[in-house]
Amino acid sequence: MINITGLSKTFQNETALDYKDMVFETGKSYMLLGASGCGKSTLLNMIAGVLSPDRGSILIDGTDMSAAPQKEKDKFRIEKIGFIFQDFKLIDDMTVADNINILRLEGVDTAAMDELLRRLGIFEKKNKKVRHLSGGQKQRVAIARALVKSPDIILADEPTGNLNYAIGEQVIRELVQAAQGKTLIAVTHDERLRPYFDCVIDMNDVTGSPYDVDSGKAVE
Repeated sequence: MINITGLSKTFQNETALDYKDMVFETGKSYMLLGASGCGKSTLLNMIAGVLSPDRGSILIDGTDMSAAPQKEKDKFRIEKIGFIFQDFKLIDDMTVADNINILRLEGVDTAAMDELLRRLGIFEKKNKKVRHLSGGQKQRVAIARALVKSPDIILADEPTGNLNYAIGEQVIRELVQAAQGKTLIAVTHDERLRPYFDCVIDMNDVTGSPYDVDSGKAVE
């Protein structure tokens, strides 16, 4: 379970993002909708420990990870979080397999790689260098890399942004299936994917008073 309380982040351009209190329950999937700049990706990065809030707390299973030293945040992310980055974070001159197997340096078991690549329809690209792949294929490699360690928490920043709707729908189905019993939080602009998620949150409204993530409405 992830508890967000009094969270705020201010950037150098003095843009401030203040979040309503939220709870993301284990075993549920959440879709974050909203205009650019409303704080969707920033929230994912703070949950993952990539960014630190200026105030407030992020409790994950009772531990305040927002207050933890960066080394501890990094360790937690490696062990417990699968992060699908919007810009992939792949190494272009390495093969698909090597981009996933590099996780072994962090102690991650990548034995499920072939199965994931097959499910995502890119097994035949396993030994191709990433720079030869299309944007959609790179997206699916990034998804496989995030899922290969069977993480407790899956954070997905625009996981279907480079895919057509048919393939994007397939990817979301795979993500939701992989997240059974886990917590999935996905940022997407495609409202057609709403039916696949347990809860849909309009991030344009997530400032100020408390917010009920199950109903998708502010608490009056």
